[in-house]
Amino acid sequence: MRTSPSLMTILMCSAVFVLSVNVSAQTPVPEEPTFATDVAPILYRSCVNCHRPDEIAPMSLINYQEVRPWARSIKNKVESRAMPPWHLDRRIGIQEFKNDPSLTEQEIATIIRWVDNGAPQGNPADTPTPPEFAPADSWQIGDPDVVVRFPDYTVPAAGPDLFGNLFADIDLDEDRYITSIQTRAIGDRSRQVVHHALSYAVEQNEQGESMGGGIFLVEYASGKQAEIYPPDSGLLLPAGSDARLSYHMHSIGEEVDAQVELGINFLPKDTVPKHIRYSKQLGGSQGQVIGVLDIPAGEISRSDGYTRFNKAAKITMFQPHMHMLGKYQCIEFIYPTQPVKTEVINCAGFDYNWHMNYNYADHTSPLIPAGTILHVTSWHDNSEANRANLDPNNWVGSGQRTIDEMGFAWIGWHDMTDEEYEAEVAAREAARKKTNN
Repeated sequence: MRTSPSLMTILMCSAVFVLSVNVSAQTPVPEEPTFATDVAPILYRSCVNCHRPDEIAPMSLINYQEVRPWARSIKNKVESRAMPPWHLDRRIGIQEFKNDPSLTEQEIATIIRWVDNGAPQGNPADTPTPPEFAPADSWQIGDPDVVVRFPDYTVPAAGPDLFGNLFADIDLDEDRYITSIQTRAIGDRSRQVVHHALSYAVEQNEQGESMGGGIFLVEYASGKQAEIYPPDSGLLLPAGSDARLSYHMHSIGEEVDAQVELGINFLPKDTVPKHIRYSKQLGGSQGQVIGVLDIPAGEISRSDGYTRFNKAAKITMFQPHMHMLGKYQCIEFIYPTQPVKTEVINCAGFDYNWHMNYNYADHTSPLIPAGTILHVTSWHDNSEANRANLDPNNWVGSGQRTIDEMGFAWIGWHDMTDEEYEAEVAAREAARKKTNN
């Protein structure tokens, strides 16, 4: 087998890095940090949402007695930025997002120094009160206006990947515009067997049966957060629609009754948003939705895909999508200018267990003119160095199964008129000049 160069070597040679460094005054790292005064507040903000009883993480980190045995492991995970999960490359592009749980350099340095000093507890009375959490299966969008429960689906203990559709009534008697939406698998076992699920709004035929196709609503995958639209945007959900769940499930060695729900919040009745918000799979290689991939055994492969925006647009969300061999993805805009201008907007590492969606802050959402081309570059690692690789001796191509691969980006956006685009660009430029003065 040929020896492959390291993934980072390939990335450094292939990707265009756009540094966007925000230099600001950092709070000094405490000389003698303690759990009570310095470390607990960091964990409570960014870690215990998962690291608590009955949640997805393997251990609880609520109190000192729970944290102390894991101190050195915590240091290693935060120093490498493996935890908390946020795979965005900090060297490249936009860095301000609505849903960023990551630690600052000062917070990381505080944890490192605390561990190196022996991980002292400090005065227990100084420990802040742990945050209160709703149950693990609670909605990220608050109490939904509508909850759609799909029929339970029994996944056998062993067998091939399962694909199909589940249908449910939405019970909506008038047109409404969605403002936030979330699919959730109920319970730990359901979360383990549901690889992904795509929700659609579909019509009924003359016999009252739910039809295929439909309006795409939202994707679910492990680690993905809810989609919350900007306040001036929404997606039409027609009255009388049913919900279709296009699922991909796999066996885990025991029989599981998978349970999935769809939660939806609406704009007030009779409210029509200024913009229609879209979410689609874009930038698959060779013009294909999922990408036509050729990943030789033992090698690292790059694929490129392109999608043209026919209207000016505001990009609100970016989410890489690959499978177990996926390691890194970049999105770049090719602007319709003479000479041609290109800009790498973001790059992100990829972990199959964490399908992270990056929701741009309102003032950092990319603005693109009509005719802009989205360029998506994906890297897949089929070498022995990839610990998630089941068999580096096998060629892998594109497909729907877990052991197949994909390479595209989920992009959330809404269209703009040319006048809206020019006005927002001018407003941002004015704000930038004011800040710099």
